[in-house]
Amino acid sequence: MPPATEHTHHIKIRSTQLEMNPGLPAGAKPGEDVEGKLRAAQVQLEQLQHQREELERQKQEVEALNVRKREFISSQVELSERLSATLTRIDREVYEMRQEIDDLEQCRACFAGHLGKIEKINPDAWTRENLATSLERAMAVIDHADDEFAQAAEHFSRSRSGNLFNGVKARRVMSGDFGRQFRNGLAYNMPVLILGSIALIVYLLK
Repeated sequence: MPPATEHTHHIKIRSTQLEMNPGLPAGAKPGEDVEGKLRAAQVQLEQLQHQREELERQKQEVEALNVRKREFISSQVELSERLSATLTRIDREVYEMRQEIDDLEQCRACFAGHLGKIEKINPDAWTRENLATSLERAMAVIDHADDEFAQAAEHFSRSRSGNLFNGVKARRVMSGDFGRQFRNGLAYNMPVLILGSIALIVYLLK
């Protein structure tokens, strides 16, 4: 039996099949720019990180502005209330001051009128015939001025102008029926009193 004939098969392997590309990751297709894509992805990540940081910065700025806004509103309310209350007090004070000034002007006019009348009184010009009448009129002028002075002092004692009178009190001359009767009797009897006094002096000198 003839020996078996050995058949040899030659497998042709292309050189390209034996070469391996270490630069391509597993699953990558030939011709793709993997490194370019990696760089692009890295750039995109950096951009996202920058945007994230920018948003965080803007958020902090907005929070800081909100804090300042709340502080401003609080200061605005507090200062508005303080100014409003002070303005009310100032208006009241100005009104009272104007009222007091008006009262003082009226008081001054009144006092000036009384002073003019009092300075015109000249007791040396009174005659014995008109002594009683002149004295009654003069005392009426004095009484009236003294009463109004006392009323003014009492009125302004409750205000800042009270020191204008500075403890000066009205003379409070006699008034009323008793005062008038006393003055009238004195006026009528004064000549008799004078003559009696002269006679008494002459008698004592003898």
